[in-house]
Amino acid sequence: MTDAPDTLAAALEDRDALLEEWLGSLSASAMRNQVSDAELREEAATLVDQVADVAQGGEEEWEVLLEAMDGLARARVEQGFDSADTTIFVQALRTPLIKRVHAAAGGGGEEALEEVLKASRLLDHVLRRMMDAYVQARDAVIAQQQEDLLELSTPVVSLWDGVLALPLVGTLDSRRAMVVMESLLERIAETGAQISILDITGVPTVDTLVAQHLMKTVTAARLMGADCIVSGIRPQIAQTLVQLGVNLGDIDTRATLADAFAHALDRLGRGPEAA
Repeated sequence: MTDAPDTLAAALEDRDALLEEWLGSLSASAMRNQVSDAELREEAATLVDQVADVAQGGEEEWEVLLEAMDGLARARVEQGFDSADTTIFVQALRTPLIKRVHAAAGGGGEEALEEVLKASRLLDHVLRRMMDAYVQARDAVIAQQQEDLLELSTPVVSLWDGVLALPLVGTLDSRRAMVVMESLLERIAETGAQISILDITGVPTVDTLVAQHLMKTVTAARLMGADCIVSGIRPQIAQTLVQLGVNLGDIDTRATLADAFAHALDRLGRGPEAA
């Protein structure tokens, strides 16, 4: 626990005056436009009470204060605040609190200076804890957004009864390949599709690694009872695969998604050739 000033309890005797001065210093910040006055006052009052508990208590009260900073930081991330707007909430408390600690310590001398330094270190520790929690919460939000984008970038659509299509756009790395496979297998299980089309028209480059990802996806789909057709094999991609010595084995390929769809219908006995 950070060493709290001996005069902290005395400095917090008039909490209402401290609260008003603190909130007044926040009046020009962007936070006042995004958080209601009632909510901001409640958060500030709670923090003042917790600091007062620290002045009169010990480790348990200190942990309660730090956990409250964790929760406040997470709330700021959810509300869309940046790091500067998040820290200014606690930073604005520094001047009115230290002023009161200094006065409670007698207003001068080595003892008063030490008390002021203790109060400053306490707020620094609270701010560090708050920023650590803010960074963790922000990183968690970013990671979730990336996962959501991956899922949105791999839509599995139903083209026909028994036919699914997965148009791929952009780079197909190992992480995205896993999402592609999971999305396709889930849709196969849901629909009982017999044929799945993997369209790579929007994949800029196809190398050995991309080919391996495609083959693994095709194998997994077959284990689920669905055959796969890979479409979007442009001349440049065909040449690249030949030069790399990549063998797609017995994977059915077509130049375009339209060709693959027509072929899928033929295989199901519903295309023009079947008629």
